[in-house]
Amino acid sequence: MKYKKTLLTSLLSLGLLAGSVSSQAAGWCESGKPVKFAGLNWESGMLLTDVLQIVLKEGYGCETDSLPGNSITMENALSSNDIQVFAEEWVGRSEVWNKAASAGKVVGVGAPIVGAVEGWYVPRYVVEGDAKRKLEAKAPSLKAITDLAQYTEVFRDPEEPAKGRFYNCPAGWTCELDNSAMLKSYGLEDKFTNFRPGTGPALDAAVLSSYKRGEPILFYYWSPTPLMGQVDLVKLEEKPGVDKTITIKVGLSKDFHEQAPELVAVLEKVNLPIDLLNQNLARMAKERIDSPKLAKAFLKEHPEVWHAWVSEDAAKKIDATL
Repeated sequence: MKYKKTLLTSLLSLGLLAGSVSSQAAGWCESGKPVKFAGLNWESGMLLTDVLQIVLKEGYGCETDSLPGNSITMENALSSNDIQVFAEEWVGRSEVWNKAASAGKVVGVGAPIVGAVEGWYVPRYVVEGDAKRKLEAKAPSLKAITDLAQYTEVFRDPEEPAKGRFYNCPAGWTCELDNSAMLKSYGLEDKFTNFRPGTGPALDAAVLSSYKRGEPILFYYWSPTPLMGQVDLVKLEEKPGVDKTITIKVGLSKDFHEQAPELVAVLEKVNLPIDLLNQNLARMAKERIDSPKLAKAFLKEHPEVWHAWVSEDAAKKIDATL
């Protein structure tokens, strides 16, 4: 009887151990956990997010979801594993990200976009004029942000005529805080209104409206974006020694990075060539294609790009859905 009890205890222990090993070996998606993405609200972020969701869902059998919110909120959610993937993280730009990375709560992998730029811009006709449009140069000596103090009249704010207007990012974006700090550090805080459009499309509308009318406008912008292919701009120089090299990673929560090695191996390889990305973003704007539809079209038309990210089996599965 004692032997039987010992044998039964041993078998139960082995069974529990096997179950534990099996549970550890099971992948993130096989265990039934969804992969939650940050619902980014700028064009390149939306497209990249939708492309990656399709890849993980169709190629690796993952349940995926995206949660909307501004970048700071989503970075906080990533650090607490409420979401697992932030598809376009501009590393080093956000204190939320920096603190979470230092604490080991988030990990950046891969290089989804290489060659991105950001800065303060004005239309080229403001500096050089435009003979075809009969526009005179209104700020011919404007080259750097440090020159702006003498041009408040050129960029006059209609609501505060004694000041110029600087079009910042929408409130809640990481760049909005960065630009606000720059206005202060350049001594422009009292000379320019720090105007924050409500949304990214509202910023685009302000730029395109001024551009079509040939009016001066000073604003922050970045690439890759559709707008950069639609207008001719001059990027204002910053102070000597300022290095704004942009590194973009796929941001992952610590738990996901540790528990989903097969999927991390895919995300580490993700890269969308920036020229091809800009072309697709311009197509999004011109043809008014929504991001999920464009993501499918991108995958169908450019297997040479994404086949390199995934296993042969996953590539076949994804191709079959397109």
